[in-house]
Amino acid sequence: MTVSPTQRGHGAPRPDNMTHVQLTWIEKRVEHWIRFGRIAKDEIVDRRRRIVSFRPGAIFAFVRWAANDFGTVSSRIDVVRAVSAGEPFTTLPFVLPGGDILLTIEGWPKVSQVLSHIDAVDYAGVDPCDTAPDHWRHVHNRIAAGHQPRAYTMERHRAWLKRREIEG
Repeated sequence: MTVSPTQRGHGAPRPDNMTHVQLTWIEKRVEHWIRFGRIAKDEIVDRRRRIVSFRPGAIFAFVRWAANDFGTVSSRIDVVRAVSAGEPFTTLPFVLPGGDILLTIEGWPKVSQVLSHIDAVDYAGVDPCDTAPDHWRHVHNRIAAGHQPRAYTMERHRAWLKRREIEG
């Protein structure tokens, strides 16, 4: 659900204008972690929880996994662009206020496929948080349709950097 900042329901704008993500780690039960992204602030809440914050425009991957006595009950990965004050955004659990969701995949086989794709981007010599946002949308659409996403090459990355430079 995309909402405008005035519809957000969280009161006043965030004083630090950052996007905050609550991470939880309860061994073999609930594991939330950041796969990539430039963390601007990291606050330890207690021994199982912390809050990481991202500046507007930062792109990060947020992984959520949960299990019970019988095995995995939920696994999900979201690639999100942190929004500036006044920008519309989509709400997302554990992310305040929300963000521009570039990719959202559920189910361990598909999540694993996304994690492998992130590794391939790393291997190509590109930091995944610097990858073109449109590429993450492409990865989402291809995996959701049951197809293999195109590789993100250094050539594609250079084209993205030039496009960003022109757009200004």
